[in-house]
Amino acid sequence: MLVRGRAAYRLLLVALCGLLALSCVCSLAFGAASVPLAQVWGIVGQRLGLLEAGDWSSGQAAIVWLIRAPRVLLGALVGAGLALVGGALQAVTRNPLADPHLLGVSSGAALGAVLVVLLLGEFAGPLSLPLAAFAGALGSMLLVIAVANRQGRLESDRLLLAGVAVSFVLMALVNLLLYLGDHHATGSVLFWMLGGLGLARWELLALPAACLLAGLVCLLALARGLNALMSGEQTAVSLGFSVRRVRLQVFVVASLLTGVLVALSGAIGFVGLMLPHFARRLVGAEHRRLLPVCALLGALFLVWVDVAARTLAAPEDLPIGIATAAIGGLFFVFLLRRRA
Repeated sequence: MLVRGRAAYRLLLVALCGLLALSCVCSLAFGAASVPLAQVWGIVGQRLGLLEAGDWSSGQAAIVWLIRAPRVLLGALVGAGLALVGGALQAVTRNPLADPHLLGVSSGAALGAVLVVLLLGEFAGPLSLPLAAFAGALGSMLLVIAVANRQGRLESDRLLLAGVAVSFVLMALVNLLLYLGDHHATGSVLFWMLGGLGLARWELLALPAACLLAGLVCLLALARGLNALMSGEQTAVSLGFSVRRVRLQVFVVASLLTGVLVALSGAIGFVGLMLPHFARRLVGAEHRRLLPVCALLGALFLVWVDVAARTLAAPEDLPIGIATAAIGGLFFVFLLRRRA
């Protein structure tokens, strides 16, 4: 179903925003300790100043507002950011299989974050982890470009293969660091690498929210260039776009956003691969329309994957990265069979 026209597109955005808000509130009821949905609505309304205190306990209020609410919001931010980056990377590489995970960006961010945690400790500073993850993501992206570059040209298939190769090498380095590092620290790092939202806190949400908003604005500003690149490099050049500049700008934004998100949630793969395809089915390939829908679908997806992770293995938390890898691997095979 392809949504056409401005009015229909705006209605779709409103519907997705409403569905996301409803999903975020409803997902607060699920977990090792279930809280009735009516009480969840009451706690959220009371915290927002819309309702008076009800018959729930202080423990239930703490579970909903202090533990689950930051986790759900971080999940929405991470899902939106990864899907947004995936949509932009698929355009700039002209490859429907492009994804921050497959292009080595997530692995580079993980390497930077692991280096900081093992060498400086988790509390080296509030910005040390995101900055290190960003540096690792940007470095890995530049390395992928250098490996894939052939006489100044970047072919999409070579870029994807280079990304997979660099990702394997970087993850080998991460595993080596974990093997050689302090075993007390490596346990928490290993669980973080599997992807999860258990470290979410209210005070940590401002940075990813600001980066997501800035990334969305930057990519929307590059939307015409992305549309031109989808038609081919020669078409983009004939329309007056600098292919190298557009690609570099997208790669920097993708590295920054992926680095910040990976620093907070670990390496959650395949979100950026899957959701842009569903978004194109809804609104087409025009990126001013596509990118916001990618972000909203990614947020919805990860909110409900987190619900599954909290409930399937309760009272333990199943790492989200395992669930997204299982779903994404099947989707990857589906795409490969379609292309064949």
